[in-house]
Amino acid sequence: MVNKIKNSSLSASKFHEDLEVKDAQFIFSSLWSDLEKKNGRKNLRFPKEIIWLGGAPGAGKGTNTSFIMRERDITANPIVVSSLLNSPQSQKTKDSGGMVGDKEVVTVLYENLLEKKYENGVIVDGFPRTKVQVECLKQLSQKMIELRTEHGDTKLRDSFPQPIFRAVLLFVEEHESIRRQIKRGQDASAHNKRVHESGLGTLLEERATDFDKELAKNRYRVFKEKTYNALQSLRDVFYYHFIDAGVEIPEVEKNIAKELQYQSSLELDHQTYDRIRRVPLAESIVVHARQALVRRLDSYEFEHKELFERVVYLIEEIFIPIVMRHSISGEAKISTEDKLLENSLARQILIDIFSERGYHAVMEVREEEEPDTFDPKTKKILRVKKNVYHIQIKFPGCEIRRGH
Repeated sequence: MVNKIKNSSLSASKFHEDLEVKDAQFIFSSLWSDLEKKNGRKNLRFPKEIIWLGGAPGAGKGTNTSFIMRERDITANPIVVSSLLNSPQSQKTKDSGGMVGDKEVVTVLYENLLEKKYENGVIVDGFPRTKVQVECLKQLSQKMIELRTEHGDTKLRDSFPQPIFRAVLLFVEEHESIRRQIKRGQDASAHNKRVHESGLGTLLEERATDFDKELAKNRYRVFKEKTYNALQSLRDVFYYHFIDAGVEIPEVEKNIAKELQYQSSLELDHQTYDRIRRVPLAESIVVHARQALVRRLDSYEFEHKELFERVVYLIEEIFIPIVMRHSISGEAKISTEDKLLENSLARQILIDIFSERGYHAVMEVREEEEPDTFDPKTKKILRVKKNVYHIQIKFPGCEIRRGH
């Protein structure tokens, strides 16, 4: 009997999910058809990068949006979905802590995304919030890829970029969410009172859910049951970033910066990335640089002992005294004609020794000429060529503090 109940429950859940997918397909198909008729297919130009910003009530979407914009070089103001839904019925639904219908939300949002000011990138605050909206988002991505393929070999190619969709979720626990919502209401009320009394300033929005703990709790419950699950479902489809927003703002910003750092495989066109990926990343080289340096230095000691000792002596007697005279600036430039450095291995040993001891040294070999003898018959000065070794050595300098 228990198994029958479980199976029945699973069947009902599967039926509900299938119904949501069909609803999304119907909504999107109708919307896309209207967009093509209204704008023309060649003008369906959506932003190159869209950050779908979601979060628990009070998680700080508004607070952190400007930081996200700076991290991603986005200049256009964000699209705040709740601000697009200003009909009386929509406002009534929002005031009760509920959510506006999917069709209305998706329609007004996709129309706004076509505005030219968003072409390089935009943050969308508050979408998707339901599974139907998630399905509509997936279909938008597919349509953008289709348009990219369709115009890939035409002059319109740059107007149809490879879509970059990032789902960013700012999360706080329920008790913190309710506390922040109520505090926001108190702060807005106090601010608006000052504006009314002084006649100066701009009034802030006062949300009904920010003044009633039960409504605030209900708003969080709606988020957890619908929005949270909807955003979680994007994890397997788009780039997904979960941000703990329950900590102090500097820590939140640090987490955001780490999550949204540049990724060539995501941001470059596939063909461009495939072309340059053969060049190794700097960090992949640096990872093993220290071990390689140790192996080389040990090999100098056991396989080239005499040469190794001579280079060490040159550094001790000639280079270090000059370096010490530049200890304040942290940079010394040395030129030498020492014959020892004619040996390419000696030059490598010198650079490796400085590297191991914490200096950054680079060497340039220049062929220069200098007067040698005078030919009395031709009255010309004969010149000889020589190699001059120019070494630049950098290291942490000494900071001198002065009293006032």
